[in-house]
Amino acid sequence: MLKKLQEKYWLKNLIMILVGNLLVAFSVSFFILPGNILSGGTATVAMVLGHFLPISQVNLINILTISLFILGWAVLGNRFALRSLISSLCYPIFISLFSTLDTTAFSHVDPLLSALYAGLIMGFGLGLVFRVGGSTGGMDVPALILHRLSHVRLNTCVMVVDSLTILAGLYVYGLNSFLTGLLSIFAMSYAINWTSTAGSNAAKNVMIISDHWKEIRDFLLTQISRGVTILPATGAWTNQERPVLMCVMPSRRYSQVEDAINEIDSQAFIVVTDVHEVRGRGFTVPDIDEEV
Repeated sequence: MLKKLQEKYWLKNLIMILVGNLLVAFSVSFFILPGNILSGGTATVAMVLGHFLPISQVNLINILTISLFILGWAVLGNRFALRSLISSLCYPIFISLFSTLDTTAFSHVDPLLSALYAGLIMGFGLGLVFRVGGSTGGMDVPALILHRLSHVRLNTCVMVVDSLTILAGLYVYGLNSFLTGLLSIFAMSYAINWTSTAGSNAAKNVMIISDHWKEIRDFLLTQISRGVTILPATGAWTNQERPVLMCVMPSRRYSQVEDAINEIDSQAFIVVTDVHEVRGRGFTVPDIDEEV
């Protein structure tokens, strides 16, 4: 049963990662590059380097993506490589395919509209990848390496790397590209948050009552690596003793858990609540393996 669930889960994740990278590549190819929008990431680095080097921006993006993946694998280890492998392979392919199409018309679109659509489309794509626990690699790699070496908070490292990238773009492309890039980043952040958490809080508390509670417990422990608390309980109507499973998990994991519970026991009783704050291991305790 667990093997079947795992296969179904990985297929679903693979599809979401592929669709997510397709959307990101579309945003870069049809809005960001034609509009010179400084939205950060490998696209902005490629735009800056392309100003000085006789190499196309698309080829520079592909070179950067593969090079950063190899660097991340060497420094951050196999866990990072596994989470980033699919994106690091399919993203360059999608970018290269889109580069064969004529994007001239998109270079004449209003800059504000280009920035808005670029951010929303890229944000939806990244949100799909993040929702299933994937990673896009790219310019996250320098931030993760800086975090590991300096022990500075990860979000601070990401902000530093992105700021340096965009400032370099500001120097080359000027203020208009910088300002439209900021609008794109705001739109992208909104879309990422909405897509990756489906509009809910960052964590959920799931309580489960089932005759097959042992199978569900094993799934939670082994497949999503989350702690489970077993609460003794007695049904008031049946007067039967039956344990209640309690598990707190990131919101992006819930769809996987819901599918698994339905496969194991379609009659299971599930109560789900949004959690305002969670503290402790797996949520607030630093763990580089979880972050990369």
